[in-house]
Amino acid sequence: MAGFAVAPAFASTNLKKGNHSISDLSPANDDSEAYWEKVKQEFIFVDGLKYFNNASLGSSPVLVQRATRNFRETLDSFPSKYMWGGWDEEKEKTRKAVADFFSVSNEEIALIHNTTEGMNLIARSMDLKKGDEVILIDHEHTSGTIPWEVWQETKGVKLVRPNVPILPKNKEEIIEIYKKAITSKTKVISMCHMVNTNGMILPVKEVSEMAHKKGILVAVDGAQAAGMFRIDLHDLGCDFYTVSSHKWLFSPKGVGIFYSKKESQQYLKPLMVCKGYKDETIRRLENYNTRNLPEVLGLGASINFLNAIGLEKIHNRTYELKKYFRNKVAGNPNLKLKTPADDNLSAAIQVVEVIGKPVSRVKTRLIDQYGIDCRPMSSFGLNAVRLSFAIYITKKDIDYLVSALESI
Repeated sequence: MAGFAVAPAFASTNLKKGNHSISDLSPANDDSEAYWEKVKQEFIFVDGLKYFNNASLGSSPVLVQRATRNFRETLDSFPSKYMWGGWDEEKEKTRKAVADFFSVSNEEIALIHNTTEGMNLIARSMDLKKGDEVILIDHEHTSGTIPWEVWQETKGVKLVRPNVPILPKNKEEIIEIYKKAITSKTKVISMCHMVNTNGMILPVKEVSEMAHKKGILVAVDGAQAAGMFRIDLHDLGCDFYTVSSHKWLFSPKGVGIFYSKKESQQYLKPLMVCKGYKDETIRRLENYNTRNLPEVLGLGASINFLNAIGLEKIHNRTYELKKYFRNKVAGNPNLKLKTPADDNLSAAIQVVEVIGKPVSRVKTRLIDQYGIDCRPMSSFGLNAVRLSFAIYITKKDIDYLVSALESI
């Protein structure tokens, strides 16, 4: 295929181009490729860029950018009013929108900054003793392990790190690994919903059911899963679930979500304290005094954007793109998929190795010759590029990607 003769010139773009209206995204039964091309137009990337790196950082659609910019201008027009009280109602509307999106109560949702903050909040809150155990598999993100190392391992708490294969046969194989790791000293299981290494989905619901029978709490890093497919947090059954909404929820950057089911909130202590720290609701966990409220309200705009498309439609599109990509590379002896095939075990993150090529070189060629941005993954012997199929990715984009991989 014809690639870029030289490194593509990534020119700036004009956010005003095109007509952007949320009503354009709501045709109930339209699953055509033309519809998803329309969704794609909401995401404005620099010219020449094919962005397959949503698992690292998502783009906010134009509608969300505009809403956030309007909130910013409103704040600056009367700072003291809107920072301290003027937006209380709007903030609660955002909390309710998030809660409804995940099928939980608004009294179970705190609006924080990111997954890292959420994992620190959990790890620091736990009143664990020397000899107690916390289970974290070997694929956990550093933001999910370091808080436990700093706040609990230094107290003599043991961190149990079972190994999970990158290509398990089924979810029962993973459940069995957790089952064997549990002892009478296990107090917490901390796990990703979807690992960032190769996009493997972990069986949160089954692990939560097993853990709770033994009085074990379950904390979940949902950074890579939230927004990619349907998630009912009550159905998952975990105690805590924390999200960076700047990935698959496409919110402004520096905004996150923290869920705690009502009966588990008793274990949590705020990371920061100031006036209002005695609040008995989950809002005590987000008591920062001064914060970037336009971005928080921008999260509400991103939820509205996703609702306009429809979570069911997004869920189905996720698995449609996954299947389309895997079918395109199947049978090519030079390309090796290193993400589980089962829909219970993976979704819109797929990892592929170009046989015989160092992943660093593949990554460089993809961006320099084809304008494709993705994430190189070398841990666990992957030597593979991580590809994200967000809702702005079309089948035409995947055709271009696969052709580039085949050329390399």
